[in-house]
Amino acid sequence: MAMGFHEVAFPLRLALGTSGGPVRRTDIVSLSNGRENRNSRWRDARRHYDAGSGVKSVADLYRVLEFFEARAGQLNGFRFRDPVDFQSCGPLGTVAASDQGIGVGDGVTAVFQLSKTYADAGGEMIRVIEKPVAGSVVLSVAGAAVPGADFGLDAATGKVTFVPGKIPAVGAEVRAGFRFDVPVRFDTDRIDIDLAQFQAGRIPSIPLVEIKP
Repeated sequence: MAMGFHEVAFPLRLALGTSGGPVRRTDIVSLSNGRENRNSRWRDARRHYDAGSGVKSVADLYRVLEFFEARAGQLNGFRFRDPVDFQSCGPLGTVAASDQGIGVGDGVTAVFQLSKTYADAGGEMIRVIEKPVAGSVVLSVAGAAVPGADFGLDAATGKVTFVPGKIPAVGAEVRAGFRFDVPVRFDTDRIDIDLAQFQAGRIPSIPLVEIKP
């Protein structure tokens, strides 16, 4: 059986109770003079989660077991809703077409990749968004809202395509608002279920790891 990606979402109610977030890999070398050299081995962060903390009942356990089996363990990826970072604005904000810059028109380019920028006075990082939530994407060009009929969305890749006659003009900034999921897989081929331990308060570990293209 070949690996793949299933465009299905991990149960949202369980996802909202999980723990985890972005992980980076940095090499740090301490020098003899007390200084240090730091080098980032990864260009982008890779997110890790533990879905076990969202399991509160035997019914939840069975739902995870069912989902795990349907994915064949680690073999197939799936969508996961990060409980904190899941939309183009902050978690308590309202998605707006002005949230994120995704490109500048040249009069020819019709396809734009959704992305999210994390920035402050010290620097910035641009994250490609590959798994937007269908129906959540709104666009603006040069500050004007774009009707939904003027563009299409590939929810499996995060690319938006303007229809002929609506391609952004030269110099027109294209911005987007959206909700999104993280592409992940199970980071184990084994789920241990011990009902005696669970009822005593022990939560099973269900590790998930982000899939990078």
